[in-house]
Amino acid sequence: MTRWRASGGLPSNDRNEITALVVMAIVTILLWHSPYGGYLLYPFTILSTWFHEMGHGLAAMAFGHEFERLVIFPNGSGYAAHLSEGEPSRLSSALIAAAGLLGPTFAGCALILSSRTQRATRNALAVLGVVLLVSTLIWVRSLTGWLILPAVGLACLWLAFKAKANQRHFAVQFLGVQGCISIYRDFGYLFSEGGMLGGRPQLSDTGHIAQALFLPYWFWGGLITAIILAMIYWSLRFAHSR
Repeated sequence: MTRWRASGGLPSNDRNEITALVVMAIVTILLWHSPYGGYLLYPFTILSTWFHEMGHGLAAMAFGHEFERLVIFPNGSGYAAHLSEGEPSRLSSALIAAAGLLGPTFAGCALILSSRTQRATRNALAVLGVVLLVSTLIWVRSLTGWLILPAVGLACLWLAFKAKANQRHFAVQFLGVQGCISIYRDFGYLFSEGGMLGGRPQLSDTGHIAQALFLPYWFWGGLITAIILAMIYWSLRFAHSR
């Protein structure tokens, strides 16, 4: 049951926590638009790209494809290459493309939900750290990924096992916010048919979905935006319920 007061509001601790999450999001967005903010947030930009590309790669594996490699460029863009035997179905192609767009928000919401208890917070940081390290060894094939991802993974492991409870709590919520609001940084990409990647023209993820399922890319961009907003809303609601 959600912990609402008789007056209809949330308890003060929950209100303060939600306010803190909103402030984190606003500060991050402001930093993205500041001259040097991008440098401060660079590791989290790379982490967001990793979430995105891992979403593609893991979805491809779920459909029986081979997740071959994950490449992250210094500017924060990247791609996940996967191989399939035969021609993939239209539905699988669309879902693999959508998984990359939803991946960062899914990860961010999961991290925010893990902040409900100290045990879940520690476990979430530990799992994230291990997966970052293992995925770098197995799939990552770029210098940027090799430098940034293991450093973030080791930081997560240190937080999980050495940091104080309040530090872990802040860290997991901060990382969760970065995942959830990465959609803001990629908002133009959601509503774009394509662009340049590594000097080559590429369809956007919504362009791939449109190609597979016929409806225009902007329709899929709007639908995925609605799904992301719903995910964030329900994760916040569930995180402050019992």
